[in-house]
Amino acid sequence: RAKVTMAGVVIGRVSNIYLDKKDFTGVVVMDIFMNVDNISTDATASILTAGILGEKYIGVVQGAEEQNMKSGAEFQTTNSALVLEDLIGKFLFNKVTEEAPKQ
Repeated sequence: RAKVTMAGVVIGRVSNIYLDKKDFTGVVVMDIFMNVDNISTDATASILTAGILGEKYIGVVQGAEEQNMKSGAEFQTTNSALVLEDLIGKFLFNKVTEEAPKQ
């Protein structure tokens, strides 16, 4: 039930998330409100976080194509979630290697 937003406005909700067993990718099914019928075929969907430790939601960025998505269409361009733990680990690892004595 995570939000789906465009330009900061809620345009739908996530209805299902599952693992595609064929190619081992996550699939997110979204229910977009019926009055939102102008998402271009080259729009981008990203997993975003509200605040530093906030809830995750889907952010849609409109593309430039004039043709719009139809019901059941898939986003061709998606961006993965930014994992805070990975960023902290990379930051700490870089600090440790910078401070290590040179031999």
